[in-house]
Amino acid sequence: MGTIKNFEDLEVWKMSRELVNLIYSDFRKGQDYSFKDQISRAGISVMNNISEGFCRSSDAEFRQFLNISKGSAGEVKSMYYIAEDQKYVTPEISIERRIRAQKLINGISSFMKYLKSGK
Repeated sequence: MGTIKNFEDLEVWKMSRELVNLIYSDFRKGQDYSFKDQISRAGISVMNNISEGFCRSSDAEFRQFLNISKGSAGEVKSMYYIAEDQKYVTPEISIERRIRAQKLINGISSFMKYLKSGK
């Protein structure tokens, strides 16, 4: 992998941005404001922790922020089960979003291993 100069070039950041936009789209008209706030904040946490960690001074710090991002992606995945159970979204949407969240978790994990290996 070549040197990446901007967090916007990271594939995991791009994936997290897509997921955040889907979250906002899925719950834009939702009436459960505390649920909508929580899932939105979890999605935003994924995206922002990737960018914040990238801007830190060491790979070790970056991995710490990526770990937080991974946990937030897990929270988003879990919340889509709730959204499905409460019929806020269709089962098909819930499954697709959980798959996206899992791909993001896997991508973050791989990236963390890459950083730990010293490139």
